[in-house]
Amino acid sequence: MKILFVHNFYQIAGGEDAVLKQEMDLLTADHDVLQYTISNDQINTFFSKVLTLLHVPFSLKSYREFVHFLAVNKPDVVHVHNYFPLLSPSIFYACKKLNIPVVHTLHNYRAVCPTALLMHDGKINEQSITHNAWWTVRQKVYKDSLLGSFALACMVQLHKRLGTWKSKVDVFIALTEFAKAKYVEAGWPQQKIIVKPNFIIDPFDGVKSISKTGGYALFVGRLSDEKGIDVLLKAWANIVLPLKLIGTGPFKEALESNTQSNIEYLGLKDKPEVLELIKNADFVVMPSTWYEGLPMVLVESFACGTPALVSNIGSMQEVVTPEVTGLHFEVGNSSDLQKKVQWMMNNPSEVKRFSRNARDEFLNKYTSEINKSQLLDVYQQAINGVN
Repeated sequence: MKILFVHNFYQIAGGEDAVLKQEMDLLTADHDVLQYTISNDQINTFFSKVLTLLHVPFSLKSYREFVHFLAVNKPDVVHVHNYFPLLSPSIFYACKKLNIPVVHTLHNYRAVCPTALLMHDGKINEQSITHNAWWTVRQKVYKDSLLGSFALACMVQLHKRLGTWKSKVDVFIALTEFAKAKYVEAGWPQQKIIVKPNFIIDPFDGVKSISKTGGYALFVGRLSDEKGIDVLLKAWANIVLPLKLIGTGPFKEALESNTQSNIEYLGLKDKPEVLELIKNADFVVMPSTWYEGLPMVLVESFACGTPALVSNIGSMQEVVTPEVTGLHFEVGNSSDLQKKVQWMMNNPSEVKRFSRNARDEFLNKYTSEINKSQLLDVYQQAINGVN
């Protein structure tokens, strides 16, 4: 099978880039894998920024160039990860012009809301789903830019009116049932959305049980409001269990100057170090206050046989089964977080059971072998739908 991966790289690498690479590497040995990529690094002048925003709703340039590429390379299926901002949704029209099956992974909510997070001013905001996206313009939700927010709102509303998502994509991949439900609520075709989680290569080569040193909880991620860092730090003011934090962001300086002996800020770490720290943690904690997609930290945590303590919001409460692979606490409630941490500390035998269950969950849902089979099934469904 000839598979074409399409991706618009951001200037700062993120999870979408990692998933793209993993999926390409997964399929390269057995299939003819091509890529069509572009980078936001070329948006480096005022003029290029303005020009890019004008093309966000529909880029004729991208459409023409992509039609030519498809005609020359003739892929069996196209898999789009990200098209914003340079490629634009015009690439889906190019696929349909040449009758080439197209799959699109929904990594965030940008196609239904310019915030991409369904969140504004630190709170969940679903107006773009329940009404329309025009409210985001006056709020300047995209990089505090009126023009940028207007361009994104135009993109959302244009393709909603044109029916792009109903007629120009054969199969969508949602990372969780929660994410699928939000898109269906926004009017997207339920029958075209398939839930397929992300995956990682098993760092422990299929073993059932993983030993730990333990003795601490761990946070891995961006140090920002939507990640619930303020909730986490408030809760830990009354907890004796050491907390280690990995990442960077707006809270970095506060953590660097922190004087609490039970909180240790480790900065950024490379992947092997992160996995080692996850493996040896009693549990990871994710106090996010927004609708996470499918945090790779949770997949990595399960791979390491480490349970998770998460906010009861969005996909996290779906991925982590309470009292099986971890616990939930009330989103934004530092007192409840503190209570649940204390429970984990007081019940080590239960935490060990969670740990075994987390590893089993990984082996049953998130391995590369399972993901490869799911991905090829998705492609075949797209191909069958076109033919």
